[in-house]
Amino acid sequence: MSMFQPGAPASSAVHPSDSVADPLPPQRVELLDDPQEWLAFGRPCTPAGSPLPGGATDPGTADAAAAAWDSHVVLEGMHCAACALTIEDALRAVPGVLQADVSAATRRARVVWQPGRVLPSQWMEAVRHAGYRAMPAMDAFARDQRLRESRRALWRWLVAGFCMMQVMMYAWPAYVAQPGDLSGEMEQLLRWASWVITLPMVVFSCGPFFTSALRDIRQRRVSMDLPVALGMAITFVVSTAGTFDPAGIFGKEVYYDSLTMFVFFLLTGRWLELRLRDRTAGALEAVMNRLPDSVERRTADGSFARVATRRIGVGDTIRVLPGEAFPADGRITAGSTHADEALLTGESTPVARPVGSSVTAGSYNLQAPVEVLVEGTGGQTRFAQIVALMESASLQKPRLAQLADRIARPFLVAVLLAAALAAAYWWPSDPGHALMVAVAVLIVTCPCALSLATPVAMLTAAGTLARHGVLVRNLQGLEALAQVDTMVFDKTGTLTRDGMALQAVHPAGGCSAQEALDLAAALARQSMHPASRALAAAASAQPLPSGRWQVMGLQEDAGQGLTATVEDATGAMAARTIRLGSARHAGVANDAGGAALQVVLSEQASDGALIELARFDLVEDLRAEASAVVRALQQDGVAVQLLSGDRRGAVQRVATQAGIAHAQGECTPQGKLEALQALQSQGHHVAMVGDGLNDGPVLAGAHVSFAFGRAVPLAQSRADFVVLGDSLALVPQTVLLARRTLRVVRQNLWWAAAYNALCVPLAVLGWMPAWLAGLGMALSSLLVVLNAARLARDLPSLPGLHSAPLPTAALAARPDPTAGGMSQPSLDLSKTPLEPV
Repeated sequence: MSMFQPGAPASSAVHPSDSVADPLPPQRVELLDDPQEWLAFGRPCTPAGSPLPGGATDPGTADAAAAAWDSHVVLEGMHCAACALTIEDALRAVPGVLQADVSAATRRARVVWQPGRVLPSQWMEAVRHAGYRAMPAMDAFARDQRLRESRRALWRWLVAGFCMMQVMMYAWPAYVAQPGDLSGEMEQLLRWASWVITLPMVVFSCGPFFTSALRDIRQRRVSMDLPVALGMAITFVVSTAGTFDPAGIFGKEVYYDSLTMFVFFLLTGRWLELRLRDRTAGALEAVMNRLPDSVERRTADGSFARVATRRIGVGDTIRVLPGEAFPADGRITAGSTHADEALLTGESTPVARPVGSSVTAGSYNLQAPVEVLVEGTGGQTRFAQIVALMESASLQKPRLAQLADRIARPFLVAVLLAAALAAAYWWPSDPGHALMVAVAVLIVTCPCALSLATPVAMLTAAGTLARHGVLVRNLQGLEALAQVDTMVFDKTGTLTRDGMALQAVHPAGGCSAQEALDLAAALARQSMHPASRALAAAASAQPLPSGRWQVMGLQEDAGQGLTATVEDATGAMAARTIRLGSARHAGVANDAGGAALQVVLSEQASDGALIELARFDLVEDLRAEASAVVRALQQDGVAVQLLSGDRRGAVQRVATQAGIAHAQGECTPQGKLEALQALQSQGHHVAMVGDGLNDGPVLAGAHVSFAFGRAVPLAQSRADFVVLGDSLALVPQTVLLARRTLRVVRQNLWWAAAYNALCVPLAVLGWMPAWLAGLGMALSSLLVVLNAARLARDLPSLPGLHSAPLPTAALAARPDPTAGGMSQPSLDLSKTPLEPV
């Protein structure tokens, strides 16, 4: 059993109490060099960081050995954007590390490295040498690290709060005493008492700030903890000097009350910020850690034994208990249950999963124990693709965040210079006051709020979308989507559902509509063509399906139709030759004026002539919410267009039903791209919504793009957003959330800029005491995180969407429990009777 595998026994797992100072000691880091451990926190990829073709995940294969590895780690000891830049620089300096991306908001890192040139212990050692710790981004480590950090932060805050109250009690007499009320001995005694109470706070509560500052000095760099630590140190040294030497230059006043107050306020802000970030941006991590640590696997004697999830393989039989997540893709072989597939579809309604149906990794077993034959594990599962997309997006840096990162270090250098100049200006009049002015400048100008303004808002929005079934592959897409003024839809699989549906029956030759449908369905059930499947589905939806016709000698002319000899099981009619397919195949005249696709049923007479029996109008099933979605976009100022490769008549029919005025049919993929580029040349910001299959060029060419995840492997999608579910309403809801996100980002940036513009002059002029500077800094960062937390609410609602009228054909999509949750079109005879048209 691997000690780094989730679900490992306690005797071999890394317990959080093993080492408080170093949760993953160097000797244990070296064990990660075993190739069998790499899959626990990474996956093989191309040197560019893309997944390997074919989903190769075995470290022992030639492909995996020759490829790079994409690993994710959790970082400890970092607090800001400057820390993220430092870790990135340290990793990129290691030979064999091809790419390194660090997120200050999530405190995670993505490292692309080549096994032939470097091993995990080596690039993790580079992180440790830079003053931080890297741990495999596995559920157990991430959870333990988060709990440990939160617990320490709480204890530091409690100690700082206790010390602050005691020091304020000793400082109060000096504030209220009249001249001559306090003797020199009493005032000195109060100073000594304040010093004794402040000392444990400086050693314990301020310890992380001093440690980080010393690390920065050794590494000759600047981070956001350096000015804060300098402010704390200067305040304590000045107050200590005044305590030990009351007659010296610093003996006029001590500042223990200011020190304890601004440390308490600062720790309060950081602790609340930590809790809020875990709850908001941490939504991504909550989704990524859905798989169970262990699962029951059938042994050779037929019993079940619990093993680590990573130890199961294709062909194993596992037992999943109620409340557990399915750890792999597979098929139920025993038992029946309901599954929650909200992660994969965005729909929280439980889905029936009887014997023989498929289940997917990451979905939850809700009802009863089931046995599952494993058919896909690791990187082969759809859940692994979802996690890969989410991890990649969480580490991306939007344009505004990159700008904040670039100015973070120069801004900190400017802060140090401003503090030095302020101290030099005030020194001649009062050295003690001069140093406290420098302290206020150092603390109040810390750019934490500036560095958090963009990434926290973006990640919170991405977590909200993920909970509703929309994956953000590119965080920059949120900014681009907020500026979109034109939305271009593909038709098939986007505005319409997959497959076709029967709209109307036109019987002829004395044949009733019901008889024609039964006869056509007898042939159609022998074919997988979409038109045949639509006819078969419509016939199956009848209250009393007929088994009257027996089909023999069926032949299929690809792309044209079916020919077969049909016998009447009742004996009422003699055997006859029937054709089903295009008008040309059926030997009748083509109706070129209709917008719907027509399938013709004909009979071959004794003299060889072909007699028409019926025509079937087949249409694609327009999504019920399509027209409401188009209206919602138009009401929000987004123009809607339709580009499709289908026939002009069919495209125009769908556009009319959906309420789209501008529609273009018979477009090649290149034609779609040219039409989209024409819109862009006119100054429009264009979003493309497609199925991700033949829309690759136009999805990549748009300013921002959506793909419906059912239609395309997620790893190959080129869209910025992947809609996992089947609801088109998620598209306008994402647009509204993107606009709200950009508003929040701008509010955060304006607040950070206004706060510094107001407070820096006050601090330089000496009008802002140190405790108020600490309070302002804490509130500034906290306000940014609280403002971003508003994005964690539900997606924006679309008025009137749920009351949108159904399509005129009254088509209903009924879930098929054996088809993995896919929908099959069927005809509602109660609303569309099969009568001659």
